[in-house]
Amino acid sequence: MAESTTSAWWDLLPDGIRGEVDGYVLQDRRLQAVRVLLETCRSRGLGLHEAERVVHDRYLHHGDRIARTPLSPLDLESLAARASGCPGPVAAIEAVWDGDTVHDWFVILLAVSTEPAGEQHLATVHRETAVRHLGEARAAESRRPEATAAEAAGRALAERLSVPFHFASPATPDDGAPRWRP
Repeated sequence: MAESTTSAWWDLLPDGIRGEVDGYVLQDRRLQAVRVLLETCRSRGLGLHEAERVVHDRYLHHGDRIARTPLSPLDLESLAARASGCPGPVAAIEAVWDGDTVHDWFVILLAVSTEPAGEQHLATVHRETAVRHLGEARAAESRRPEATAAEAAGRALAERLSVPFHFASPATPDDGAPRWRP
């Protein structure tokens, strides 16, 4: 999509909608900004791809002014601290794939308990998080750095807590892969 086309969509918006979209962009809430555009311009022919492109252009426009969502920490101490919030004793550490149109595929690390049954979110490992954790060179060697970083951090935490680590599909993104069972 050409920049002039996204500018044309932007120019069609009322000032209030532009302010709302920019407000979400400045808060690093990309999906909400896209949703507003789709809700207000779908009847005019704006599709998802165009809405994402308009929001992307707003991100470029605002640059360093955006309050970026912090990356999840993957150090052992931070993960252990988060695991302590599990609803019961940690029975396993699990890595599961998820994805969306903004971030592509990413891995979620979880601490799982059985009594009571529940889970505690430990980290969301996007590509950027993986590169920060692994370093540029090691991330470049990995086909899926998100999986490599999540697996390394998850295994280390599982070892520290003396529980199993489960990652059903480390080589291929699969959000339907079997979950850990005791």
